[in-house]
Amino acid sequence: MKYSIKIFARIRPTKKATGSYEIGTDEDTPKLTFIIPRLASDGYVNNKKEVFTFKFTEVFGDEVKQDQIFDTVARPVIENCLEGYNGTIFAYGQTNSGKTFTITGGAERYSDRGIIPRTLSYLFQQYLKSPGTVFTTQVSYLEIYNENGYDLLDPKHEASKLEDLPRVALFEGSNGEIHLKNLSMHSVTSEEEALNWLFLGDTNRMIAETPMNMASTRSHCIFTIHVTSRESGADTIRKSKLHLVDLAGSERIGKTGVGGALLTEAKYINLSLHSLEQVIVALSEKSRSHIPYRNSMMTSVLRDSLGGNCMTSMIATLSIEKTNIEESISTCRFSQRVALIKNEALLNEEVDPSLMVARLQQRVEELKQELVLATGEERTDELTDEEKSSVRSSVTEFIESKEMSYLSFNPPDMRKIQLAFQILKETILTERQSEKDSSSHLLKKEREGEGDSNSTGNVSNVEMKRLQDMVHQRDEELNALLKMFKQEKKLVAEREKLLKEHSIQWTERPKSPRLGRTSPLSTSSVPSNLATPSSTVTTPPSVTSVATPINDKRALIRAELSKARQLAFDNYRRNIADTALLDQHKDTLKKKYSEAKDLGEQVNKSRLHINQLKTKLDKLKLTRGLQDNHQEDVSVSEENTRTALEEEKTEFKKMYTRLKELKTEIEHVQHLLERAKVQLQRDFDHWWTTQNSSSNSSSSSPMASHEEGESLKLVKPVSETISLVRDTRANDDIVAFYKARQKMTQKLSSK
Repeated sequence: MKYSIKIFARIRPTKKATGSYEIGTDEDTPKLTFIIPRLASDGYVNNKKEVFTFKFTEVFGDEVKQDQIFDTVARPVIENCLEGYNGTIFAYGQTNSGKTFTITGGAERYSDRGIIPRTLSYLFQQYLKSPGTVFTTQVSYLEIYNENGYDLLDPKHEASKLEDLPRVALFEGSNGEIHLKNLSMHSVTSEEEALNWLFLGDTNRMIAETPMNMASTRSHCIFTIHVTSRESGADTIRKSKLHLVDLAGSERIGKTGVGGALLTEAKYINLSLHSLEQVIVALSEKSRSHIPYRNSMMTSVLRDSLGGNCMTSMIATLSIEKTNIEESISTCRFSQRVALIKNEALLNEEVDPSLMVARLQQRVEELKQELVLATGEERTDELTDEEKSSVRSSVTEFIESKEMSYLSFNPPDMRKIQLAFQILKETILTERQSEKDSSSHLLKKEREGEGDSNSTGNVSNVEMKRLQDMVHQRDEELNALLKMFKQEKKLVAEREKLLKEHSIQWTERPKSPRLGRTSPLSTSSVPSNLATPSSTVTTPPSVTSVATPINDKRALIRAELSKARQLAFDNYRRNIADTALLDQHKDTLKKKYSEAKDLGEQVNKSRLHINQLKTKLDKLKLTRGLQDNHQEDVSVSEENTRTALEEEKTEFKKMYTRLKELKTEIEHVQHLLERAKVQLQRDFDHWWTTQNSSSNSSSSSPMASHEEGESLKLVKPVSETISLVRDTRANDDIVAFYKARQKMTQKLSSK
């Protein structure tokens, strides 16, 4: 079916001065109007346009919340996706206009969830409403940065930087389909699992600080959900995919004045968005025969979404500040061209090959059976165990059922008929033999009398002896396990004692001289108070005089260095870093946990009360059935109990639903907390690297070293020294840590 791309406009709230704009309707069609008054400096003869009006499917003001955006923009596309149609939702606009907030969501509150997490929640809710349909869901996350594709969900790589992620290559098939090599797809069976993958991808995204946005996404990201559905007993399956696209923001280099890596990123972003505009213009012109999809990787990936087999919706995010009015008008013009495109969405339905093969095999077997009966030819091959079991079940059902008057096999098979007669004969003979045995047993019991009681006593004694032996065996096993546990506990205590003695020897042992040659870090490059006897190089009298191997010494120094880094991180977190957001997430999580705990207790009490009401209702029903008198009073009590039970069930469902919602909210807050922790770690790593580089540059000057050494003496005790090793990198990190701590101490003392 033909489907015009729906366009929506969303205005970002701002505290700065805004331009003149108006939201209204034109023949029941929402419209957005910008007014740019003429300037007196332009002169009297000025034909410059003042009013710009654009029509949209819906215009959202700055007060609209995320749930309304999802219900209006995303929900119709998702429902069509569940029916088997492809869908795409993408946000377009200048930088710092709210694209990532709309698509992914904010990092502060649960209500700020964007379209992607809400889509995942909605999908799994819809799955539960269709128990007769089997759904399979897979997700992928592609990032396009500087015209290179990266897989954000690769589980085999721990990405500390973007280049560590696997590179995604793009190929085009003979039929025009786009294939992405090295892009992993992950099956998800729950909303929690899907959100975990989303959180992993968001953590690996390329984010940088620009003059217009403190956390600008410098890449295009496409989160794709693949849905496969099949109704029970049906031969056909439906496959669909939903693209949720967060485009990088366009920006004017002359206005932002960026340089270096940010300038390179901005060039690639603007170039790819220009290629997208070329594709949009070509699709809107019916006379164009060539569409330049191959001009960029992004347009190649979104080929189906633009002019293909897809239902597409676009959100134009607008910044209404006075300085951004021109960019907002350009965004609206782009959206008007997008609205001219008509896609042809097709139902992606195909026959399941495995089911078709199984049904054809069954039909062939039926035709063979019919042919055997028609020709009178007997089959010599034996029945399988499964077929024999099926015949035996049919015969048993025929014997026990009072309604079945005949036994039939479809398709007819003489082997099964003969086997059925054989089973019937065996059943009759077995019944006769059992009747004879029971009658003889009764006669024997009448003659022997007390013999049965004695035999029963013997059997009971034998059974008791067997149980006593079993209990004795279990006691021996428990004693053996207890003995092994005590031995293991003693062994662990001895190991801890040896480790403690070894650590005490290291703390009390005097520092041993260095082996061989000169240390790479000489005393001239360190402050005077840092040059200690431990950094002086002497020649050992003999190799045996060195008690500790060098490798062990280096391991201890590295352990001390990791402790120093942890100490620096603790000081950075307490005194330098902005942890307000982290603390807010912790408080929110604590409140959610407390609410879930209280609600869980209420759910358990409600469940217990429901069981008590059910028991009471059963007793009342039994009483009403046994008593003839006071029947009317019992009925009233029963009705009241039934009413109370229904009310309690309704309340239980409400609390249980709220408990499930709390679980989702807690998971989302946990993701936000983890994201804040990752950002804190990144900020610390950047701060640590900056301190290291500044300390290395300052230590190259003898005067700076002397002055910094004097300042260190004012705070540090003279007895505190720094151990230097032969590893140059380790020495640099040691010196960097002490200088960073010195700067922090001075900063705190000056407050």
